[in-house]
Amino acid sequence: MLAIDYADEAPLGTLGVNAYAYPYIGGELLDSVLPYLTYLTPFTYGITPAGVLAPLDDARLLERAARYGAKSLMHLSTLTPEGNFSSENAALLLQNDSAQSALPAEILQTMAKKGSYGLDVDFEYVPPELREDYAAFVCRLREALNAEGKPAVAALAPKTSAQQRGLLYEAHDYALLSKAANAVFLMTYEWGYTYGEPQAIAPLPQVRAVLDYALSVTAGENIFLGAPLYAYDWPLPYEKGRTRAETFSSQAAVARARLVGAEIEFDETARSPCYHYFDKMRREHVVWFEDARSLRAKIALAAEKGLQGIGFWQAGRELAQAWPLLDALVTLETI
Repeated sequence: MLAIDYADEAPLGTLGVNAYAYPYIGGELLDSVLPYLTYLTPFTYGITPAGVLAPLDDARLLERAARYGAKSLMHLSTLTPEGNFSSENAALLLQNDSAQSALPAEILQTMAKKGSYGLDVDFEYVPPELREDYAAFVCRLREALNAEGKPAVAALAPKTSAQQRGLLYEAHDYALLSKAANAVFLMTYEWGYTYGEPQAIAPLPQVRAVLDYALSVTAGENIFLGAPLYAYDWPLPYEKGRTRAETFSSQAAVARARLVGAEIEFDETARSPCYHYFDKMRREHVVWFEDARSLRAKIALAAEKGLQGIGFWQAGRELAQAWPLLDALVTLETI
C-alpha cells in the first residue's frame, strides 16, 4: 500500500476543477466526486449532419451537480451515436452558414432549460482546410454565449507547435482558438492509447511541452490542463495495428496488480506508475496508469503556471486518491 501525507504542505494555489461524466455514472461514485468540483461536464451533446443539436439525458447529473454547488458545462461535440468523432459532420456544419446561425440559439435555449453555466466545444478530427472556419464558428458561439453572461471553452488536441501534422491536430489552431473562446482545455493525455505503443498515458515531459506551447499564445488564466483517471493494459509483444489495450480505472489497475502479485514501479521521467505481469496463458502484459504521485505532478504544474484550472477525463473511472489529494493541495475555485 502506498500512503502519501500532504497534511503539512501549504496549498499550491486556487484552481477551478472540472470533470467529465457519462450519464450512466453510478450515483455513489458521482456523489464522492462532486464536493471537489467547480464544474461538472456531462458527455455529450452531438450534432446531426443537418447541424441540429442531438439531445442528452443529463437531468440526473445536473440535479446532483446543483445539489453540491458544482456548475454544469454543456459539452458540444461531433461524436456520433456509434461513438466516433465525425469529420464529415464537422465539415457539413462548418460549411453551412444557415446551420451555424441557427445552432447558437438552440444551444442557448437548451442551456437555459438545463441551467448550464457555460459551454465546452469539442470538435475532433476537423478537416485541416477548415481550420479558420472552425475558429470562426467557436468565436460565433462565444459571442452569443457571452451576450448571455456565459463562457465558452474550446477543447484542444495536445500540440507542441503550430506545424504539428495529423488530422487530430491541424484544425486545432492554438492561437486562433484561444482568441475565439474564453478559455481552452488541453487534452493532455493519450500518448499511450488503445491501439498505440505501450507507454505512459500522460507523461509529464510531454504534458509540460504542450502547456509551454499553449502558454506561448495565451495566458495561463485562460487554460485548463487535462488529466486522465484511467489505465491501459497492453498484451506483449506489441504488434502495430493488431495489439489492442484494455482500458479501466486506475483504481482497478492497483487492484489487478495486487491480484496478480505485480510490483508497481514508478517511472521518474514520465512521472507515472506501471507494472508488468503474466496472465493465465503466460502472456506478458504491461499496465500504465495514474496514481496520487502522477496526479500531484500535474496539479503542481497547473498551479506553478497559474492556470485557470484542471480537468479530469473522466469521473466514471474511479480513483479515490484524486479528490482528497486535490483538497489537500489546492483551494477549490467556487463560482
